[in-house]
Order: sequence, then structure tokens, then C-alpha cells
Amino acid sequence: MKKAMVIGASGGIGAALALELELRGFSVTGVSRSHDGLDMTDAASVQRVLGGMDGPYDVVFVAVGTLAADGVPEKTLAALKPERMLDVFAVNAVGPALVLAQAERLLRADGPCFVGVLTARVGSIGDNRLGGWYSYRASKAAANQIVHGAAIEIGRRRKEAVVVALHPGTVETPFTQNYKGHAMVSPPEAARNLCDVLLELTPDQSGGFFDYTGSTVPW
Repeated sequence: MKKAMVIGASGGIGAALALELELRGFSVTGVSRSHDGLDMTDAASVQRVLGGMDGPYDVVFVAVGTLAADGVPEKTLAALKPERMLDVFAVNAVGPALVLAQAERLLRADGPCFVGVLTARVGSIGDNRLGGWYSYRASKAAANQIVHGAAIEIGRRRKEAVVVALHPGTVETPFTQNYKGHAMVSPPEAARNLCDVLLELTPDQSGGFFDYTGSTVPW
């Protein structure tokens, strides 16, 4: 049986991804802070939790993120708070980097394998027409760069690996409950879309940034 890991499996999207992968025939390992004590911002915690895992995994989803670290997204530069900005970066950029540093060891080395890191379209510099949300936008742009670099490094040794950044759309979860300005999809629908996209990508698309329809998102 093929194996999948979902990091952030207790969250709205993460739980839906775990269920969707099970429906597709994967044996799923769910990892989260609430169940495993995983602190994505702490290298020792990531090493302790993921270092105890045995692969190989065919699919890894990283579905952890924060909008404003229990604050409010900044609309102006004057609203920036350095400590909160660093907290957002720690979760959205440092966390995925620490996980990706462990992920290669866990991935299948003798066939296709897939890593999807959930970022966000608002992390696109080319698509930014509204400004604002500085910490969230910048942290997701940083995550995209980390994913792109990791794809190059992992691809040197795992020729059939696909490592990508994914935009799930605006998903109806507690994460977005105060931001209703966009059409929303349910977590199960988002999970189906994300699995459909990731599992159809090929190694020549590794390192890319894709939305839930499979379309390329500009950097």
C-alpha cells in the first residue's frame, strides 16, 4: 500500500487531506502539534517527530500556516509589528524549510514521489495588485522560494520527485472565518482539488507554484 504523510493533520485542510488520501487508497500518517507535539518553528521538535518516522512515503503534504499569528493582517506599513512579523515568518517560512530538510530522507527513492507545500496566491509578487497583508504575503513568498530551492536539491537524488508550492483557494475553516471577501470552498473539496493537482504533476514541473485548478501561479 502506498504511504502518505500529512503535516498539520488536525487543521481543517490537513484533516480533509488525510481523509481524501485514505479514500484514494493511501495509508496515511497524520502529524500535528496537538497530537504529536510538533512545533514547526523549532528544529529540535521537527527532528524529534519526523526523525522517528520510517519511510518511504509516496506523498507528503505540508498543511501548516498562520494568517497573522493571532493578530490582524496589516493593511499599511505603519501597522507592522516586528515581533508579530517574525512569528508569521517562523510558521509560514521557517517551518516548511525545517520539514523539507527532513522530508527527503522519508521520500521514496526508487519511483515517483510528491511533496505539496500549501502556500497562497497572495504570496505571489507578480499577482499582488492590492498591497497590504505584508507579513503574510512576504512569508508565503519566502516559502515559495524555499520550496523551489528544495525541489532542485531533492531532485538531484530523486529524479522522479515532484516538490511544489500549492495554492488551495480560500477554504472555509477557522483560519478564514473573518475574511469572507472571496468565494470559498469546503475543506473536502479543497482536498480533492489539491490531490488531483499534485498527483498529476510530473518531475519537469517540480519546483513550480500551482493553484487548485492546476494553473501556474506567477512568482
